[in-house]
Amino acid sequence: MSALPRSIASALALISTALSAGPSTAEKIPAKPHQVVIISFDNSNPVELWQRSRTLAATTGARFTYFLSCVFLLSPEAKGIYQAPGQKGGRSNVGFALSKDDVKARLQQIWLARSEGHDIASHACGHFDGGKWTASEWSRELLSASTILRDAWRINGLDGEPRGWRHFAEHEISGFRAPYLSAGRHLDEALAQAGYRYDASGVSRGPAAPVEHDGLLGFALPQIPEGPAGRKVIAMDYNLFVRHSGGFERTDSNGAFEQRTLAAFDAAFDREYRGDRTPLQFGFHFTLMNDGAYWRALERFARDVCTRPDVDCISYADFVARREKPDSTVVGDVGG
Repeated sequence: MSALPRSIASALALISTALSAGPSTAEKIPAKPHQVVIISFDNSNPVELWQRSRTLAATTGARFTYFLSCVFLLSPEAKGIYQAPGQKGGRSNVGFALSKDDVKARLQQIWLARSEGHDIASHACGHFDGGKWTASEWSRELLSASTILRDAWRINGLDGEPRGWRHFAEHEISGFRAPYLSAGRHLDEALAQAGYRYDASGVSRGPAAPVEHDGLLGFALPQIPEGPAGRKVIAMDYNLFVRHSGGFERTDSNGAFEQRTLAAFDAAFDREYRGDRTPLQFGFHFTLMNDGAYWRALERFARDVCTRPDVDCISYADFVARREKPDSTVVGDVGG
């Protein structure tokens, strides 16, 4: 049999060399990082919404952050111990707990959520606008929040305080979100002095990585395109509520509010998932605005994305822990 032409023999030799050299340069490109989605809830009041959100987490593998307003840990008999800066004692913009039994049920939900790996964080106490508060006034409000959480069982004359509750209240509350997202220029100083590790009071023009400042990691809710015109809105249920109905409650009989919200969430997620995979943040309240449209959209969204193997629906505290100790095994498996 005649020898192969020199050109064919050379080509075969090159192919053989390439195959023996292992994977190509393209195949060695690192895989994209997991897409991080952070879902949080402000106020954290109605017990039934604690239960509903925990059920959603259990079915999707997600972990949430709950920004707690401490006035919901005070019964009508105990509300007088709280006094916000510049206010009379016993005043709150969002009310107080309905009864001692209501407080106890909420405390039990907080402990369950904490035991399930969720992040319990602070939303101050009475939901006042602290944008013009001094550092000392912020420190006073933060102290009220931490003290009332620590002593809530005793303050309300309740039995059944779990072992470890005080340690949890004193050492595990690491994050904060200002009511109305109104932080002011003195909040960071007060948070740093109180030992907080992150602040989630910011707003950004689009999804953005957190920024460290004054010893705190600062997170910002993004503005995302929404609706037929694609106008940007803060990725939070209240802002959608104002956009859709002017802040007035309406039924969502045809599902329009829910569907518009889900479409906006899906589009924002797809942009990051197919792009640079910048962490994506969504904010909610323990309020079923516009007939619960926004919670229903959240549940549909979480059931879709949080169960994917390359998506991590984690809390703010989880994110901070991963950033501080990338190889830590403290943060368990999440997602699919």
